[in-house]
Amino acid sequence: MSIIVQKFGGTSVANAEKIRAAAERAVAAHRNGHQVVMVVSARGKKTDELVQLAGELSESPAAREMDMLLSTGEQESVALMSMAIHSMGEKAVSLTGGQIGIVTDSTFSKARIQSISTDRIRRHLDAGEIVVACGFQGIDALSNITTLGRGGSDTTATALAAALQADECQIYTDVEGVFTTDPRAVDEARKIEQLSYDEMLELASLGAGVMHSRSIEFAKKFRVPLRVRPSFNDGMGTLIATAGEDRTVTGLALAKNEARVTLDDLPDEPGVMSTIFSCLSDRKIPIDMVVQNVASNGKAEVTFTVPEGDLAETLTAANTAIERIGAGTIRSGTNVAKVSVVGSGMQFHSGVAAQLFQILAAQNINLEMITTSEIKVSVLVARDQCQEALQAVHRGFRMNAGDTHVPAVGSKVARSVEQSTASEDELLSRIVGRLSSMEDIVVSEITLDESQSRITLHHLPDVPGTCAKLFHAVADGNVMVDMIVQNISNSGHAEVSFTVPRSEVERCIELVDQVRADWEESTVTHEAEIAKLSVSGIGLRTHTGVGDKMFRALSEAGINIQMINTSEIRMSVVVDANQGQSGLQALQAVFGLKDER
Repeated sequence: MSIIVQKFGGTSVANAEKIRAAAERAVAAHRNGHQVVMVVSARGKKTDELVQLAGELSESPAAREMDMLLSTGEQESVALMSMAIHSMGEKAVSLTGGQIGIVTDSTFSKARIQSISTDRIRRHLDAGEIVVACGFQGIDALSNITTLGRGGSDTTATALAAALQADECQIYTDVEGVFTTDPRAVDEARKIEQLSYDEMLELASLGAGVMHSRSIEFAKKFRVPLRVRPSFNDGMGTLIATAGEDRTVTGLALAKNEARVTLDDLPDEPGVMSTIFSCLSDRKIPIDMVVQNVASNGKAEVTFTVPEGDLAETLTAANTAIERIGAGTIRSGTNVAKVSVVGSGMQFHSGVAAQLFQILAAQNINLEMITTSEIKVSVLVARDQCQEALQAVHRGFRMNAGDTHVPAVGSKVARSVEQSTASEDELLSRIVGRLSSMEDIVVSEITLDESQSRITLHHLPDVPGTCAKLFHAVADGNVMVDMIVQNISNSGHAEVSFTVPRSEVERCIELVDQVRADWEESTVTHEAEIAKLSVSGIGLRTHTGVGDKMFRALSEAGINIQMINTSEIRMSVVVDANQGQSGLQALQAVFGLKDER
């Protein structure tokens, strides 16, 4: 018999009417022949009320006691839900996190799941009961009640679905599903019928708040189909699975409250990036965009973005790093926002970045930073232009239309679906096999790409349209670009680096030379042979120690980093071609992955 896990958030169980509506969904699924596990959050604003009450009694309540207090909100909800199911003539049983068998570490308020025992749940399911489980909570090894932090109920639902090998995990929420972008920001936003785990991970990390990334991490690890469904009607919502819609660009995201920090005049030598990321990791600062372009005159520069609320702490960490390095200066800014396009199809089309840059240039929007991954392009723009940028990009990629949109710039390249699927199956099998606990930092793969070249344009005019003109020419020449890096400009000039296949580098330079004739001060340099090292995994941004570990390993191996590019699921660096193999071995060793070639 198939198992369905249904999760209901606080707004979906806010009052008796909504509790009955949720109970009716579970009963309907049960009567259709499914075994049903419900995961329920605290009602409405219950958690906020409890936090406020605790604050009235103590300025700094003990973390253990706060977990004991906050866990009562879910216990109230599950008891009421079970009563509603009983009134409809079906059997139900309510269980706390500890009764379910969720064991966590002892990090109160932000506990991470270590194991789940499903024996008790299965006994109740086999007895024909609907199991109503508390979200957001578990117990540690000493039987203390713990809570899982932000997104905890989503995490509970997907973790249970993984442990029970459920056919589907349905997340009921107050929206129709996942949209091409925030419908409150863009009236023409369209509901997406299906998207891939990687697309959802990128969108979640980039500001799409429908689901917390920790729950998507679980789903991808264990191949659990997730369905985001509306709680207020019978719509089917959005399915998150191994493959998405056949579109080049699936979704857009906007992160308004960004701050940027630049460390420049750094020594271009091994160990510098390790020191910086160690200081950031020590303070658990969740960095986002990380950009390092090639060094100039022996000096390196790195820029990263952080949530604006973390800026003061970040500047403290940056000052510590500068003191340890013994050189460097710090610049920062807050009037910035990040606009990102995400889509699995862009890795098979050469024109996505070019079209994005053209759309923004037409709106006279300048690009302060650029960073990319295989399925994402992010740009940093002025905050007062971010809304205009989001709307223009949504229109430009025709994301309101249901048909597949192919950019007018560039062309498609061939792909092997069978090879890609087999590789992913093998990769996920290794992930599951290596899990010592369900919330470990998971680095699933270390790769070395020795097939690319690097091209850098120096002293470009820092004005709207520059990158649009450059990458339009490259895309029209049918050259596939991988990494694109643009750091914050200096004195009105920008530098852009990008990587292309080695077989295309000479032809690409000819294309670049044709368009830069109008930029009198510009120069171009290139490196025919580079090595690109990538650490891939799930939730790298939420696990602040991955970057620290990666850069420390390369530093200890005496390897200097020339370029950095990051995303939610991958961190990539460019190093000297003759250091690629030693870098690969160093990263495999530090992350415990052997070479399986």
